[in-house]
Amino acid sequence: MEYIKIIFRTSFFYIFIILIYRIMGKREVGKLGIVDLIVSILIADLVTISVEDTTKSILSSVIPIVCLVIFELALSYGSLKSDKLRSLLEGSPSIIIKNGKINYNEMIKQKYNLDDLLTQLREKECRSIEEIEYAILESNGKLSIFKNINQKTPFPLPLILDGKIKKDTLTYLNKSEEFVLGILKSKNLLLKDIFYAFYKDNSLFIIKYQDLK
Repeated sequence: MEYIKIIFRTSFFYIFIILIYRIMGKREVGKLGIVDLIVSILIADLVTISVEDTTKSILSSVIPIVCLVIFELALSYGSLKSDKLRSLLEGSPSIIIKNGKINYNEMIKQKYNLDDLLTQLREKECRSIEEIEYAILESNGKLSIFKNINQKTPFPLPLILDGKIKKDTLTYLNKSEEFVLGILKSKNLLLKDIFYAFYKDNSLFIIKYQDLK
């Protein structure tokens, strides 16, 4: 009888967790943010407890899992509306290498050591730091690399995202918000109309919300 309970609980939670993750819209594990990973670990622990201890009601695990999912969905929605909340929960990309030179201060800030950097460079088949124009440590811990080419490439971070100007990109480009707003005004566009935009070759490349429909 005990084994039947274990089989039933395992089967139940297998289907239940699949449905839960479909609701949360999760990506593969390698792309989970910190909050996503914490929620995943807590869900795994709750399921383990319920499967191993058949004396407890299934609801003792289902209720906390549902609460976690609701909390996660609320944070995800809040992150879409607030840059500050998104940065707080997920972090933001950091420039580790710029024009073949390592940004040691940023590495210290991110607690990212040289061994980690060299390992990820080797994984990207980079033989030397000098051949890299930009190396950006993403918020999920992965390193994005842009190698030097004959013509300089634009800064790979967005200038406008979800209708909001990215101030860190402005600082790098040495531009002002008025500069961006002036370009939008010349195109008869409002900031709130822009889904995504980046600056390249003295031009602003724009994707509007209406373009996504």
